Amino acid sequence: MSNGRAMSADTHEAPEATTFLKDFLALIKIGIVNSNLITVFTGLWLAFQFSDRHFLNELDILVYTIVGSALIIAGSAAMNNYIDTDIDPLMESKKARPTVTGRFKPSAVLALAVSFIVIGELFLFSASVSAGVLGIAGVLAYVVLYSMWSKRRHVSNTIVGSISGAIPPLIGWAAVEPALGTGAWALFLIMFIWQPPHFYALAMKRTEEYRAANIPMLPVVKGFHRTKKSMLAWVVMLFPLPFLLMELGTGFIILATLLNIGWLVLAIRGFKVADDLKWAKTMFIYSLNYMTILFVSMIIFAVFI
Repeated sequence: MSNGRAMSADTHEAPEATTFLKDFLALIKIGIVNSNLITVFTGLWLAFQFSDRHFLNELDILVYTIVGSALIIAGSAAMNNYIDTDIDPLMESKKARPTVTGRFKPSAVLALAVSFIVIGELFLFSASVSAGVLGIAGVLAYVVLYSMWSKRRHVSNTIVGSISGAIPPLIGWAAVEPALGTGAWALFLIMFIWQPPHFYALAMKRTEEYRAANIPMLPVVKGFHRTKKSMLAWVVMLFPLPFLLMELGTGFIILATLLNIGWLVLAIRGFKVADDLKWAKTMFIYSLNYMTILFVSMIIFAVFI
């Protein structure tokens, strides 16, 4: 349910070059769906491994969880597009969205979003009550707390939005082990703390767009230097978190620490760079690779527990 997305260019395809499939995938923010499913699966996988259960014996739980998570994330993303129809036309990078071009009517978007969320929740509750409840919490956090409330009002909107982005691994874990343990909350904290430096990098790239749309992102309100200091602080807070997953072994701790060191060095260099936007793009790309490598490595190391 995270509101992350790949750094896009300032140009966009002309309406005639698009297709229904491309518009649909843009509407549900397929990049967000895919990246969040990695964390859902990681939570699911670690819960299976830590509880000495085999996922092949419980494929129904795996299917319910993955399908349900994909649907509520896609539905929440579509709802975000529906809510932002008034400000997206003001942002160059979002003018190609089907809700802006008019290829999807607002009523159709709303119906699709609600349908996906309801059906997704049915799947999650089929996995476990805890997974279903966490799914509802994630939807409310993203749609209500972030999209409808904090995004347009508070400079802390990115931190508020990080709540929803940190819930997917909890959903995966709760589908297997409803009583969330230390490992589950470690995943939550990693995702929660990872998101601010990730999104601040994107916000720096799109500062003028957010300014035009009157969205109080940190770089708009406080400037680049203050944003860099905040990014550095969040990266530092990642360092102790891998040690909450000691069960994954020393190899994982070393890998995670090296990833943290690399991000820390890059964050410190930001105070001396001549091109802030080029540095922000590098930070954004590093954050994407960081998240992917870290969570995939958790899956691999868990096999050897």
